[in-house]
Formats: sequence, C-alpha cells, structure tokens
Amino acid sequence: MSFIQAFKMAVKSIRSNKVRSFLTMLGVIIGVSSVIAAVGFAQGSTKSITDTISSMGTNLIQVNIMGRNSNRNVTYNQIKKFSEENSVDIAAVAPQSNSSATVKYGTNTRNTSVLGTSPDYQEIRSVYAQQGRFLIQNDLEGMQKVAVIGTAVVNDLFEGTNPIGEKVKINGQLFTVVGILEEKDGGQDEGADDIVIIPVTVAQRLFRSGTIRNFSIQATGPETVESAMKKLEEFLAKTYKDSDAFRVFNQAEMLENLDSMTGTMTAVLAGIAAISLIVGGIGIMNIMLVSVTERTREIGIRKAIGAKRKNILTQFLIEAIILTGFGGILGVAIGLSIIHFIIGGFELVPEVYSIPWVMISFGISLGVGVTFGLFPAYKAASLNPIEALRSE
Repeated sequence: MSFIQAFKMAVKSIRSNKVRSFLTMLGVIIGVSSVIAAVGFAQGSTKSITDTISSMGTNLIQVNIMGRNSNRNVTYNQIKKFSEENSVDIAAVAPQSNSSATVKYGTNTRNTSVLGTSPDYQEIRSVYAQQGRFLIQNDLEGMQKVAVIGTAVVNDLFEGTNPIGEKVKINGQLFTVVGILEEKDGGQDEGADDIVIIPVTVAQRLFRSGTIRNFSIQATGPETVESAMKKLEEFLAKTYKDSDAFRVFNQAEMLENLDSMTGTMTAVLAGIAAISLIVGGIGIMNIMLVSVTERTREIGIRKAIGAKRKNILTQFLIEAIILTGFGGILGVAIGLSIIHFIIGGFELVPEVYSIPWVMISFGISLGVGVTFGLFPAYKAASLNPIEALRSE
C-alpha cells in the first residue's frame, strides 16, 4: 500500500468521526493558541516598555540614592553645580521627588502622582506643556506654589473648565495651575497623563522629604555618556564613602536588564502554555487507543488480505499527525487572531507577532502527534490477524 493510499484511509477514518476528531484536536488547538498569545502579550509588553525607554534617548543617565542610614546627602544644588563644572559631558540635571497626593478643585477630589522636579525635566524626558507653560527656574528659587498638570487630572477635576490660572489644593495647600502637559497616554487614569508636576523645592517641604533619591541626567551626547557616568560615580563616592549607597546607570543597561527579565518571562509563559500541548497529546493517545480497539476486526481483515505491519503502522501514525497538524494550524490562526483582535484591538499592549514562536509551537504540535501516536500505531500494527478476526 502506497503512502497516498494510507493518507486517504486516514482522512476517511477521521472524517467518519468528526466530533470525536475535533475534541481530540481541541487540546492541541488550545495549546498552540495559548503559546502564541502568551508570547505575543509578553513581547508586546516588552516593546511598549522598550519604546518608552528608547524615546528618552541614548544619552540619559539615572542616579538612584540608596544610602538610607548615611548622614551625608547629595542635594539638587550640589549636583547642579557639579554638572555646570562638567558641562563638556553633562548637559542637564533634573531631580525627581515622587509621591502620591490628594488634589482638589472645588468639590472634585482625585488621588494622583505628584512629581517635584526642575525646568530641565522637560528636555530630558521630552515632557512639554500644550497650554500655558512648564516650570521655570524662578519657580524653584522663589519656591512658587505652581503646578503643571496632566490631561487625566484635567478631565477628572475641571470638567470643561480651562484650568490655567485656577487654584487647586495639593494635600491641603493651594497651588496655581500654570500649564497642561501634552497628552501621552490617551488621558488614561494611572498612566503617563495622571500626574501633577511642581517645583522640587516646594515638593520637599510639601512631603517633608529633605533627601532627593532620584536624578535624571542628560549627557551632552551618546559619546560622552561613559565619561559622564564615571565622573558622577567619582563625585558620589567622595560624598557617600560607600559605593553601595548609590547607583548610576544609563539607558543601554536598563534595556539589557529588561531584555533579560522579559526573555525569562516569555519562556515561563510559553512553558506554562505548552503544558496544554502535552495534555492534548495524551488525549490524542487515548482516543487513538480507543480507535484501535473499535477497529480491531477491520485491522484483522486488512492483515488477512495482505496488509503488512508497516502499512497499519503508517496509517495510524498519519491519523495522529493529521489530527495534531490540523489542530496546530487552527491553533496558529486563533493565536494570531487573539493578538490582533484582543491584545491589539483593546490596545492592551502593541501587537507583536513572533514568527519563530509560531513555528516552534506548530512544530511541537506535530512532534506531539508523532510521539503520542506511536504507541497506538504500534499496538494496531502488532495485532495478530487471527485474534483480530475473532474480535466482535
């Protein structure tokens, strides 16, 4: 019997039990689609974060102060003076004093993120005012209680009123709104637009925090990043006398760490989803074993009229591969549809289609068919034709 004949007989057998065949494929369909969707979501999340970090530029340096028990603290003025002395390598410095606070306008109240920073923040982080203005140096030096607010705060508190010049209360203290930030995240709550920016000197008093633990520093160019980092580390080491009290890193290091973490996360998600492929393979083996039992007499007749052992083995193995192969194709289609219509459609994360993972998941589905189809196929091929003919 040729391969084509074996293939036609396998297809005929599958079509004669459509419902059972579909239920057999279901585990593979769910497994393949889960792997593709999980990897797509993980890689889409990675792309979203990576794009955000990359948009800040390759010459951004972050300084984190971690020495809580130190009696030495670096102030904004000290780092500002240091940057001016090293203007060949450092272009701008922006302190970041973050906290959550209650913001009130009239009878409307909202909990939001409040950031204390300096005018350089808008250039370093590409955060600009679409109406009014951003912070200026006089705001910091005069400790002016002014605020630049995000569109999520505007939409929630002002309800159509132009906020420029209006007074809001932040933790009970009055601030004048001098600007509205450009929208970055569709005005969504808990996003980039859910923020209020105030002068860092005012933020330190408002939150009773004398120490600033985060600084964003912009090197004059990509070629001066390493030099700027080295000088910053030397400056901080002299202040804290402890290299563990601070951390200086740039965008490239952040992206490398992100790639490492998200690579692990992608592998874990794919591994969890792939378990359902193994479960689907066990289901295929069980159904194939039932099929062998039901078709014992048929196998006996075929062997009696000259079918060889390899013919029976080939037919049952082809059935298993067709079931898993077709299930894999459906799984790929469903997985890609989930990425496009659900993950991308609802804008959860950017759409990312990983062709290698599509091929891997489909390849695993075929491997499952061969692996779990071998035992039933071997059992069918090993049947004694005389005993098989006696079967009822």
